[in-house]
Amino acid sequence: MNVQINLDTLALVKHDLPATEVPSNPPAIRQNNRTCTGGWPKRATDIALASLAIATLALPMLAVAILVRVTMGGPVIFRHARIGLGGIPFECLKFRSMIVGSDAALARYLSENPEAAEEWKRSRKLKHDPRITWLGRALRMSSLDELPQLLNVLKGDMSCVGPRPIVLEELELYGTEAEKYLQSRPGLTGLWQVSGRSSLTYAERVALDAAYVNDWSMWKDLKIIVRTVPAMLKSHQTS
Repeated sequence: MNVQINLDTLALVKHDLPATEVPSNPPAIRQNNRTCTGGWPKRATDIALASLAIATLALPMLAVAILVRVTMGGPVIFRHARIGLGGIPFECLKFRSMIVGSDAALARYLSENPEAAEEWKRSRKLKHDPRITWLGRALRMSSLDELPQLLNVLKGDMSCVGPRPIVLEELELYGTEAEKYLQSRPGLTGLWQVSGRSSLTYAERVALDAAYVNDWSMWKDLKIIVRTVPAMLKSHQTS
């Protein structure tokens, strides 16, 4: 897949825009008609697995939605623009795990804590994130906050297995590996999740994403799915 992206144009797509403001096909993105990583067999598997998972987990998802609404108020679903296949942005869905006004809270916290600002710059994660509620922390430790992404999989924005979904600002950090990321749908799980998650450096995450695209096979996807459950149980590795 040959992909060209004008980052100045894409910079207009902010990571916190609502769905109506996220362009479905930015004019600066050009790609040929070759299939993405895995092609139609991977896509068919995604649809089958996501449909089965939604049918199986419908009641737990409803229970989580009710808990979020009752304990935190505000919207149940957090919508965050991520970069998808071919550089096209999409809304990545999660159960909300943060306080209302989390962007402002983060900016204020980073401005008052230089060490945290450096940590955020280095990994785009915080070991002690003041935005996360007690329920949100539990959801993240169990990865239950990511269950709404099964809808992203059905829609075709994501895959069951793939690179870690990233925001626009991170694409430049991928350097020469950015094209590899853009050749695959981001994954609900992936090598990054079963190899350490938050304990990894950013460079290691990028390397794992590139390795996944380079060495993709259906068998490796299945092995990653099987390894995901025990990885989820290791809460000390979960953001």
